[in-house]
Amino acid sequence: MSAALGLGRRNLGCTWPNPSVGCVIVQNGRVVGRGHTQPGGRPHAETEALRGAGDQARGATAYVTLEPCAHHGKTPPCADALVAAGIKRCVVATGDPDPRVAGGGIAILKAAGIEITEGVLEAEAREGNAGFFTRIKLGRPLITLKLATTLDGRIATVTGESKWITGPEARAAGHQLRANHDAIMVGSGTVIADDPELTCRLPGLEDRSPIRVVLDTRLRIPPTAKLLANQDRCPTWLVTKAGHSAENLGRFGHLKVTLIDPFQVDSGTLQLRTVLKELGDRGLTRVLVEGGAALATSLLRDDLVDRLAWFQAPFVIGNDGMAGIGELGRAELDRISRFKLLSEQRVGPDSFALYSRAD
Repeated sequence: MSAALGLGRRNLGCTWPNPSVGCVIVQNGRVVGRGHTQPGGRPHAETEALRGAGDQARGATAYVTLEPCAHHGKTPPCADALVAAGIKRCVVATGDPDPRVAGGGIAILKAAGIEITEGVLEAEAREGNAGFFTRIKLGRPLITLKLATTLDGRIATVTGESKWITGPEARAAGHQLRANHDAIMVGSGTVIADDPELTCRLPGLEDRSPIRVVLDTRLRIPPTAKLLANQDRCPTWLVTKAGHSAENLGRFGHLKVTLIDPFQVDSGTLQLRTVLKELGDRGLTRVLVEGGAALATSLLRDDLVDRLAWFQAPFVIGNDGMAGIGELGRAELDRISRFKLLSEQRVGPDSFALYSRAD
């Protein structure tokens, strides 16, 4: 199952709206088939593994990180494929929360006389597909807030200088985060101030750049922004409000940018829950937020952050520097945002810690 989980992690960020699943087929103690969900969500992991195993799948054991699907979509159910291949035993890490499956895949296998073992490395499997689970249960993608700060939580000096707070190793780890998320989200202020590309530029992973999502209520970013280029290779979605003039909208017409509107707007501010619900409806399961302090603060204030990816450089700027997180208005300890540590590591001279919301 550990090998299957590793396979499932390979295509995180490019299988949405489907989960990224791994499957290993074992016959007489020997691996005869391996598979993982392919880009775009199809073929599924079980189909890939069965193709590799061929006739050796008959009487074998299949290790699958998520309950095999039981519904007819663009492809037949994987549960039926496992039955037809003659699998004798199926080991499943965790059930599928999708109402179209939710126990149906297990039921198909049991009805065919296949021995079932459930819950093997379940916690790891649920964490690996936490984005898929979040979208099914909450109707929105999993939100990972990335912060790169000093030890005292500053993202820039008093003059706004921020390049670079962290070193090249930490920035490479940040690009790896981009590669395994479906989308990267920033506010228009970040685009105007920094003109970022928001792509993955790790050698060999350039094709894993996520969808770029920009929150731009007033549609004020310039058409010359770097992240509006190469839309065929790396799309950008501009989240805005209704009522823009034809002239303003026309600035983006030739760029093939996706304009998403309208949304509930309160005093000119997009309602983040509405935005995230729309992104979930469009299939996104994992969104990395790299916006500035304003967006980070708004997400934390609305209790919409599921993971914190925190890079820290070993120096201090002081209270006159720019804080990575603004005021949250939490006067009582029982109302503060709480997280638990998932992992931590050294990245060059810096540290990188990944936290999960403490439910």
